[in-house]
Amino acid sequence: MRELRPVLLDSTRTGRRNSMEENLFPKLDGIAKEAKLPVTTFLRTAYLSYFSSPASDRLIYQTIRRQKVCSILECGIGIGQRAVRMIEIARLASPDAEIHYAGIDRFEGRTAADGPGMTLKMTHRLLAGTHATVRLIPGDVTTALAQAANSLSNTDLVVISARQNTPELAAAWCYLPRVLHPESRVLLETTHAGGRIELRRIPPSEIAALAAAKKAA
Repeated sequence: MRELRPVLLDSTRTGRRNSMEENLFPKLDGIAKEAKLPVTTFLRTAYLSYFSSPASDRLIYQTIRRQKVCSILECGIGIGQRAVRMIEIARLASPDAEIHYAGIDRFEGRTAADGPGMTLKMTHRLLAGTHATVRLIPGDVTTALAQAANSLSNTDLVVISARQNTPELAAAWCYLPRVLHPESRVLLETTHAGGRIELRRIPPSEIAALAAAKKAA
């Protein structure tokens, strides 16, 4: 019979772990208080901003947190996980504000090139749980913006998904300035070789140039 030996705990290691916890949690509490946030809110916003997957979306959550974004336009909703998270962190960053979310997607009109997604009804059901004011606009981004841009004015953040970043997107840039205010942020997603996804901020000067180029065409 195999001899059973008692398991000896490494008191040094256990002591270090306890010491780390004792030192870490007060520090987190101090940072949260400095940021004027409950610890749980601070931890959740920190997770979304710096540790969530996919990593490319972290810039979106950082922008929402830093800019106190309360109104969002997403072009290309996909399966809706990012929409739910954007609304969540907007609510955490601005707990007393009403959060507005607008999403443009083909929904039932999706093709294989549009990737995975949901029906209009499924999306409504998913986002109803966020308690944000939600508006869903079916169609391609150019047609939808042409119809709805004026009613989406003063949007804080516009996110354009990689599957919307096609040559057809060029026609939509002339409508985008109607949606924005001077402090708005526009983030464009691009898929690179090998499937790497990158998000970058489009500065106002580039948006103006893109819009002017379309009008001149």
